Amino acid sequence: MTIPLLLHICCAPDATVPWPELVKEGYEVTGYFYGSNIHPHDEYIKRADALQILSDTMTGKSVFSEYSPDEWVEKTERFADEPEGGKRCEKCFELQLDAAARYAKENNFTHISTTLTISPHKNVGLINFIGSEAAKRYNLTWIEKVWRKNNGFKRSVDESIRLGLYRQNYCGCVYSIRKDAAAEDVL
Repeated sequence: MTIPLLLHICCAPDATVPWPELVKEGYEVTGYFYGSNIHPHDEYIKRADALQILSDTMTGKSVFSEYSPDEWVEKTERFADEPEGGKRCEKCFELQLDAAARYAKENNFTHISTTLTISPHKNVGLINFIGSEAAKRYNLTWIEKVWRKNNGFKRSVDESIRLGLYRQNYCGCVYSIRKDAAAEDVL
């Protein structure tokens, strides 16, 4: 018997390793794309399209939450001046993982995990803590993983290239775009 698991997916490339690994472990995986943190809308579309391409190659399907960037900005704007990896990112993780856990509960999933821990740039301890707290709130089982172990990130890059998936060059939020634009202005 397979166990229904909702896999929070931040982007298609980051799901290339976790999704098949979880299937091998006996989970019936459904991908969940939050995406309201992605700016601008054209970037969101590129990432959603890439996830659909990946989903078509995987066992299972993906669901896409409603794109509500104004709501995301409203909930994060007090952290606009925080550095990358600071309180703003923590709040973003909370919003994403809570939305995924809520969806999981409403749709009869029992287990939840995330692809966020494949990134070498993110605090995996914080992500797993936030995810486990969201799972508790909705009476779900959190599957704690550190996907970047065993060259997970490199494998995800290689698999993304093999599949021709769009790979972004920033986290996706409007604040990281502003930071990149400011850096370009200086150059």
